[in-house]
Amino acid sequence: MERVCFLLKVKPERLEEYKRRHESVWPEMREALRETGWGNYSLFLRADGLLVGYLETEDFSAALRGMATRDVNDRWQREMAPFFEALDGRRPDEGMARLEEIFHLG
Repeated sequence: MERVCFLLKVKPERLEEYKRRHESVWPEMREALRETGWGNYSLFLRADGLLVGYLETEDFSAALRGMATRDVNDRWQREMAPFFEALDGRRPDEGMARLEEIFHLG
């Protein structure tokens, strides 16, 4: 099992709306994430907009590729992109800064 942690930065003026959007993630988006291997997926948001994502998957590259084939993901990424800083034209799922796991207490 691969444990994945990543960072993104939400624009400070969009924090409340970003949180509201995640109170009702589209059911078809939730289903697509599950079907493509995004297990135990969580997002954590700091007051300054630092977003930390965590998930467990058999193969993160395959999970990303799987989501890239889903129309619902394309719609979600387009809607979420304006919330983030420093994407430089990339979609949020392409702009995630993955962190290196250096310790795990199993």
